[in-house]
Amino acid sequence: MRYNLAALQNLVDQFERMQGIGHKTAQRMAFYVLGLSDEETRAFTDAITEAHTKIHQCKICCNLAEEELCPICKNPARDKSVVCVVEDPRDVAAIERTHEYNGLYHVLHGLISPMDGIGAEQLCIKELLARLNDTVKEVIMATNPDTEGEATAMYIARLLKPFDVRVTRLAYGI
Repeated sequence: MRYNLAALQNLVDQFERMQGIGHKTAQRMAFYVLGLSDEETRAFTDAITEAHTKIHQCKICCNLAEEELCPICKNPARDKSVVCVVEDPRDVAAIERTHEYNGLYHVLHGLISPMDGIGAEQLCIKELLARLNDTVKEVIMATNPDTEGEATAMYIARLLKPFDVRVTRLAYGI
């Protein structure tokens, strides 16, 4: 449904641009925002602006960070011999919630997907290769077991062949 109010339609359109947000959810979000008080609206827009200006990619792992390094890369207690490669920062958060993994991460910010026009050069793969040194002994591929995830994992595994590093795949399908 299109609205005769340009500002409302623009708000719905902006929410709809978000990944996983359909038209009905975008409408609900727009009407929620319209129902906010002026003070709540300022707090909401300030939070968006603050996140947009303060959050960037960690210079080592490409995860989200507010400083030069993310909290995980800065943590001296982490096992620096293991790097878990994931698609996006949400995957880091999901694995961290388990409290079972104590290594480092590398965030690709996507997967190879020729159908969507995404090639290896658009991902943070060169940054992963730059990290490999005598300290890293294992790289765990934790991409999704779908076509794009498998293709990305295989592509990276081939790139890692010349390095003295063990490449493993996260278990799935239990």
